[in-house]
Amino acid sequence: MTLLILGLILWSLAHFYKRLMPAHRAKLGEKGKGLVTIGIVLGLLLMIVGYRWAEFIPVWSPPAFLTHINNLLMLVALFVFGMSATTGRLRGKMRHPQLTAVKIWAIAHLLVNGDLASIVLFGGMLVWAVLSVILINRSQEWVRPEPGDPKKDKLLIIITVVSFIVITVIHALLGVSPFGG
Repeated sequence: MTLLILGLILWSLAHFYKRLMPAHRAKLGEKGKGLVTIGIVLGLLLMIVGYRWAEFIPVWSPPAFLTHINNLLMLVALFVFGMSATTGRLRGKMRHPQLTAVKIWAIAHLLVNGDLASIVLFGGMLVWAVLSVILINRSQEWVRPEPGDPKKDKLLIIITVVSFIVITVIHALLGVSPFGG
């Protein structure tokens, strides 16, 4: 569990560095980007290893029907995440689509995982995403981009479905059934 918590802390601090210490970050220039990237990747690796190695400590038993809600929320999370890259009509409908997607992802996983490591990981990522939105909103104004080509929204739907299938297969290969059972 220690590695998981250290990973969450490192991930968060690396992401918050630019917002919490902008002058110090600016002094580092391009070198600073590399340091932040190393911090983020190391934090991610620590979270993955820490989660996989964490002892299973049950906290609550999620009911089976929450699996279906989780899957629906995951489709929504992938779609919202994709909104950050779309050049279609949906561009600019939401200020923080990636962070919103992380919040949806975290809530979806908290619904179906009742062990302590899952609560720490997904709850920690939820807290990180909420704090990130607050810090970004305080530090910069948002200029809403103009909507683009409606055909690109159809592509976003296709990419969302394909991504969901790929993620489902990866979960199955790792021994986690995303559909219960």
